[in-house]
Amino acid sequence: MTTGPGEPGAGLLVCRGKLKAHQKIRTFLWFDANAHEAAEFYVSVFKDLDSAITSSTPGPNGRPLVVAFRLAGTEFLALNGGPAHQLSEAVSLSVDCRSQEEVDELWEKLSAGGSQGPCGWLKDRFGLSWQIVPSRLVELLSGEDRASAKRVMDALMKMGKLDIRALEEAAVAG
Repeated sequence: MTTGPGEPGAGLLVCRGKLKAHQKIRTFLWFDANAHEAAEFYVSVFKDLDSAITSSTPGPNGRPLVVAFRLAGTEFLALNGGPAHQLSEAVSLSVDCRSQEEVDELWEKLSAGGSQGPCGWLKDRFGLSWQIVPSRLVELLSGEDRASAKRVMDALMKMGKLDIRALEEAAVAG
């Protein structure tokens, strides 16, 4: 149960008998008719993190209309809104990866049935765009050595799935 704006405790909800802070801004994703299937898939990919389907609101036909879910602690809403709007690359979800193993695993799972793009971008089978980015990339690009950062960016621009070792090699190849 959530509280309304301006009420005491606004922004809080009760989940499994515990009071939790409610995320103020959530990404709302529009699907044709497979929002629940997409949410189940995303939760399965990020299952070892704080991920779950948290609610499903039935529509007039009894099928889910709005599905609330959480991935790695971040709340999302998914709507079965029909074909009027499609997902596009204009919005993507960026995933911070701590290792090449995590990059490889997420790249394979999320791109299965979808498409792999350049520079760490992919589109999943539901049409949602993702960026699978090793946290090491940010370190390599933000150092004081601008020539090194340029070499890293040049290497990145030639990749599909990002390769940490190749990016590190580019950084020191000067």
